[in-house]
Amino acid sequence: MIATLLNLRGNGRASVYTEPMWGLSMMLVLPYASVFMLALGVRDTQIGLLATISMLSQVVFGLLSGVITDKLGRRRTTAIFDIIAWAIPCLVWAFAQNFWWFLIASVINGAWQVTQNSWDCLLVEDVDRAEIPKVYSLVKVAGDFSALFAPIAALLVSNLGLELAVRILYLNAFVIMALKIWLLYRFTTETATGVVRMEQTRGVSIWKSLWEYRTVLGLIIRSKGTIFSLAIAALVGAVTLVNATFWQVVINQRLGVPDALLPFFPMARSLLSVLFFFTLIPLLTHGRQLRAPTLIGFLVYLAGQLLLVAIPGADGGASFSTYLLLGLCLVLDAFGAGILFMLSESLVALHVDRHERSRVMAIQRTAVMLVTAPFGWISGWLSGMDRRLPFLLTAVLLVIGVVAAARFWVTTHEEPHAVEV
Repeated sequence: MIATLLNLRGNGRASVYTEPMWGLSMMLVLPYASVFMLALGVRDTQIGLLATISMLSQVVFGLLSGVITDKLGRRRTTAIFDIIAWAIPCLVWAFAQNFWWFLIASVINGAWQVTQNSWDCLLVEDVDRAEIPKVYSLVKVAGDFSALFAPIAALLVSNLGLELAVRILYLNAFVIMALKIWLLYRFTTETATGVVRMEQTRGVSIWKSLWEYRTVLGLIIRSKGTIFSLAIAALVGAVTLVNATFWQVVINQRLGVPDALLPFFPMARSLLSVLFFFTLIPLLTHGRQLRAPTLIGFLVYLAGQLLLVAIPGADGGASFSTYLLLGLCLVLDAFGAGILFMLSESLVALHVDRHERSRVMAIQRTAVMLVTAPFGWISGWLSGMDRRLPFLLTAVLLVIGVVAAARFWVTTHEEPHAVEV
């Protein structure tokens, strides 16, 4: 992985090298997002509803993402929709007063699915196929390293209080994200595939391009590998959605972890992920066979979710044993979530038709989000009854993942002679 990092050139280098800027922007504020909403009077069920609405917004933008990416090009689309999806919502969040502000920001933020598609194409289209899993691993590591800046948020919250500190952090995110967008645009060029697709779609209306999705849909339906990778991605996406929305809530509201300490947990998880990505995960994913590491990832992640549910509640604040058990949860989650992120993204990328990457990935993401969307509302409803229940739900999803990987694995064209285990 270090060799891959040092040898990156062009778009791959710019994409990976600017990724740690998340640490000085969104990663500072994300640990407080749900708790901030609770502080402004938003209820658990409403937080879950916002997660679902955001996902439905992403469905719409995700469906359009392939067409937009092909017409505008990977590079220009990434710049324009990063501004729409991140810079503008950061300003709305910074001045939010109630549920409706968060609703508006959630709908606008759904546009990040467009830039996710274009950014993925910008990242991998000019990269050797054999290097794709390594590149996605580097993206994950870069994002994890960004959590090192979490103490800044803790210091602000300790000195200014939760509400004011979070508003300042959102304004900071607006500034840093604007800089990140500019740097990425400045140091990238349009991909070879992007140039071809821009020329092919010149003068073609968006609606006609959308109608042409029916041929792309056929490519997906006829590919067992694509269907399987979509199922894995949907399961991982649903678990990620629930954890991103309610993990901080459960440790703060049920286990008694104080506000100022909340960002240290994502930081610890991220640093552990980095450690695993440079040690254990490369050993498990070194060969072409990806089935065994996928199973291991699901099982380890499952153990972490069940342990979180089993930790006794704390009425008077978190005890030493609570922190020890949460530390073990972080170890299990860091490994499980880390390896599953890399593998689920890699499986989708490896099975995709390379000549129709943007449109195929747009439909794939739309399908994944349609399946994932209800879990925001469902987990919010469950959390309103008992804050442990969302994580029993994720445990069930992870069990399904184990069964899917064990029983229905489809070998990718990158491992044609691999012996399945």
